[in-house]
Amino acid sequence: MHVIVVGCGRVGSSVAKDLVEQGHDVVVIDRKADSFRRLGEDFPGRTMVGIGFDRDVLEEAGIAPDAAVCAVTSGDNSNILTARVARETFGVQRVVARIYGRKRAIVYERRGIPPAASVAWTSARVQRSILPHGAELEWTDPTSSFVLVERRVRGKGAGQSVADVESHGARVCLLSRAGHAQVPPSALLLQEDDVIQVMVAAPSVDALDALLTGQVEGAHR
Repeated sequence: MHVIVVGCGRVGSSVAKDLVEQGHDVVVIDRKADSFRRLGEDFPGRTMVGIGFDRDVLEEAGIAPDAAVCAVTSGDNSNILTARVARETFGVQRVVARIYGRKRAIVYERRGIPPAASVAWTSARVQRSILPHGAELEWTDPTSSFVLVERRVRGKGAGQSVADVESHGARVCLLSRAGHAQVPPSALLLQEDDVIQVMVAAPSVDALDALLTGQVEGAHR
């Protein structure tokens, strides 16, 4: 996947290095060339000096609808602008923005732009927001029989109930919606961009992903 990381601070540099190690094509944008020192001399990705919400800069970085954009500068305004330009101008669906203000974060989560505050942000969490089906596992038991995964509900997965998910050998431990977390009742219907933490048997992870995109045969709407 082609990933554009805007901001080369501690979070941005960590995300960029992790993603290139996984084989992704990464471009890092920052206003200051000195910031790229955090990437190390052997960083195989591209670096660009520029403003992340500048359309010309994003085009030069190779932005496209099937790319991912991660806005992780130290300023809410810059990150929000970058996220909006990526989503609204270029049609990018996988966009994540670092937003410190809680009220702003709730607003943008409702718009489908996953936010995160600095304290809770780790490279793995950012990757779960932009990679397909949350490529990272949260936890695996010692026998590798069960895994805890984080998934974002998209497309036809919205409208499934928690009971639908749990009928496929899973247990929904936590659901986050519009900045609020809860242990969901079984009758609760999932909504677009809900984030759920699910304990599931390892062989059933693919079935879970299919269910959350509305592709499991016999799933309820």
